[in-house]
Amino acid sequence: MNSKETCRSELRIALRQLSDRCLYSASKWAGEQLVGIEQDPAKFTPTNTRFQRGSSSIRRRFRTNDITSTPVTGMSYVSTPVLEEDEVIDGDFYLLAKSYFDCREYKRAAHVLRDQNAKKSVFLRCYALYLAGEKRKEEEMIELEGPLGKSDAVNRELVSLERELLTLRKNGTIDPFGLYLYGLVLKNRGNQNLARTVLVESVNSYPWNWNAWTELQSLCTTIEMLNSLNLSNHWMKDFFLASAYQELRMHNESLAKYEYLQGTFSFSNYIQAQIAKAQYCLREFDQVEVIFEELLRNDPYRVEDMDMYSNVLYAKECFSALSYLAHRVFMTDKYRPESCCIIGNYYSLKGQHEKSVMYFRRALKLDKKYLSAWTLMGHEYVEMKNTPAAVDAYRRAVDINPCDYRAWYGLGQAYEMMGMPFYALHYFKKSVFLQPSDSRLWIAMAQCYETDQLHLLEDAIKCYRRAANCNDKEAIALHQLAKLHCELGRLEEAAFYYKKDLVRMEAEEREGPNMVEALLFLAQHCRTHKRLEEAEVYCTRLLDYTGPEKEMAKNMLRGMRSESSFPSMDVEHFPP
Repeated sequence: MNSKETCRSELRIALRQLSDRCLYSASKWAGEQLVGIEQDPAKFTPTNTRFQRGSSSIRRRFRTNDITSTPVTGMSYVSTPVLEEDEVIDGDFYLLAKSYFDCREYKRAAHVLRDQNAKKSVFLRCYALYLAGEKRKEEEMIELEGPLGKSDAVNRELVSLERELLTLRKNGTIDPFGLYLYGLVLKNRGNQNLARTVLVESVNSYPWNWNAWTELQSLCTTIEMLNSLNLSNHWMKDFFLASAYQELRMHNESLAKYEYLQGTFSFSNYIQAQIAKAQYCLREFDQVEVIFEELLRNDPYRVEDMDMYSNVLYAKECFSALSYLAHRVFMTDKYRPESCCIIGNYYSLKGQHEKSVMYFRRALKLDKKYLSAWTLMGHEYVEMKNTPAAVDAYRRAVDINPCDYRAWYGLGQAYEMMGMPFYALHYFKKSVFLQPSDSRLWIAMAQCYETDQLHLLEDAIKCYRRAANCNDKEAIALHQLAKLHCELGRLEEAAFYYKKDLVRMEAEEREGPNMVEALLFLAQHCRTHKRLEEAEVYCTRLLDYTGPEKEMAKNMLRGMRSESSFPSMDVEHFPP
């Protein structure tokens, strides 16, 4: 059996097992990967798609040899499980409980199974109790503090569930799904070390439960934690590592893993979306846009991950495309957090910040832990000059995910607006630690060092250098480096950076005050150092402008003619 047939067989079995246990998000994930194997390229994918095997630009760019892979995709050391209870027709009580569960009547489902001892029934009963506790916790949070407020509400079922699942594990009567639930309970109780151990047991004995992998990933906050996991070799491990690398900001390693997985899952929309996410973090917006356009062609009613696509369109100021996307998701499912976030981005781009905040708040009513909505709402409050509200929104974002560099950056901006550069610098440092490849963060930190309260110009220069090395697309760093060196009297260094900035502006065909400033400085610098022919070139270019710089250039040319053997020039005949 080849690797594709192996994966297909395993996923078909796993999909049924996961659905039978009401783990619907995990079964949906398995189904998407199953279809990712089976799609017919001639039917579903254009001949020129960049995602065909062997033709992807992603493959060429991110191919590496130092990424350790598990055995060939599909060839695992864990045999496909046929759980004993899956061979038995489900009892009447289990079928009734599952029906109650599907209707979100969790307590009724658990009550029906109170006397059932089969592993499958025990898991569904415990899982129903867990979700009943989560549902009640959400209700208490709304009742006590409002939909967006903080609350001390807890899941009251966790203590009894932890006690029961611990006993089952000690007795050896717990199955992989019970281990997953036990790990989830331990995580919510704050026992992260034991939760990691239990979740590793779960995925080693049943690798197809993507929910278990996701919970395990959330507990691996460092590469050391990730490397310490004793995981069995299986192709699901590669999906896990690719996702974990992405969360740990190892984007090139993540892309290499997804490239490896595309060998079997050639048409997986999930993998394409994850590649887009990694490239988004690398700020390769043009490639991200291409991927999302392809995703929407293949899956026109997709809402998942489309909020990231809206961020790209917002950054590129694509009004019509963002408007079309907002309308599309509104018609598909307007009460999804992602839909509200996309519409919020649309109104933000139009400058209607109050309306934008309204939609971000709506997203948070639907999912109070929706990280993007907190961060983007903070950005809107900054635009509205409501810094206390912005600080509160950003703090809620970092409470949810302390690794969200955008929220730390937003906090820095807010404190900078309030004239508190020491606090701002603290938050900028946190953001740049998390995302050292983003030039905007280095520039923000440099500008903070330049403030009158700090005035640490040497540190500002170091930050601008890092920004210049991080593909500063806004073209701020080189110009600021030149100005700072000039202010510190380092004229040779200033000339070096002005010249680099000038070359870049010429390549990008940009004009403006920065161009004039660079030409003036370089003309004066070359004249001072007796490089008169070079100075003449810069002065001649300044004659094309109509402001005071033109007269300054004329005066320099007259001065150079009179002070040496510089070739005679009829300055009076330059265009007025």
